[in-house]
Amino acid sequence: MSYFRELPNLEYLSPLNSKGSSFEYIAVKNLFRRVKLFDWIKEYSNTFLKIQIGDYERPDIIAEEYYGSSSYDWVVMITADITNLQAQWPLSNHDLNDFVEEKYGLENVNDIHHYETLEVRDDKNRLILPKGKVVDSDFKINPPDGLNSLYYTIVTPYETRQVTNYQEQVDGIVVGVSNWEYEVDINESKRTINILKP
Repeated sequence: MSYFRELPNLEYLSPLNSKGSSFEYIAVKNLFRRVKLFDWIKEYSNTFLKIQIGDYERPDIIAEEYYGSSSYDWVVMITADITNLQAQWPLSNHDLNDFVEEKYGLENVNDIHHYETLEVRDDKNRLILPKGKVVDSDFKINPPDGLNSLYYTIVTPYETRQVTNYQEQVDGIVVGVSNWEYEVDINESKRTINILKP
């Protein structure tokens, strides 16, 4: 593994039974040294490929597919800026299901985790309220000074709804996100990574 050759050595108190004294040290590779690409390299988009990680794919499988050898899994990890595979790599659908059930309990999987805003635009298509802001369940926005009835567009994942009654608009701008949806969103955000072009 040429990768480990590049890591610096450090002196470590010898755990070997054959040591001459209790103060004998041996040279070991410093596995705690973090390696990453220079930040300026990320500015050159033609250097990277944006890929989607499929279910049950691992860094070694991706390395085999793109670089011809599974031993280049460390290239995938470094270019994707992954330092903790267990926390930063997406779970398979089956593993995600087990994780959510274990974390929240089977009876609480569909409970509300938090509330988020929907996108709200005015009649000139100007953004009034961005989508995805975490808010309380009773969150409301106030109409502009002196107005209580305006034309608004509410954009949801399933529809675009136009309303003229301000009260209807106020009551329809918050959506609950369940524990399951919350964990799925986090997991799906990990599926898109950049890897170095071969």
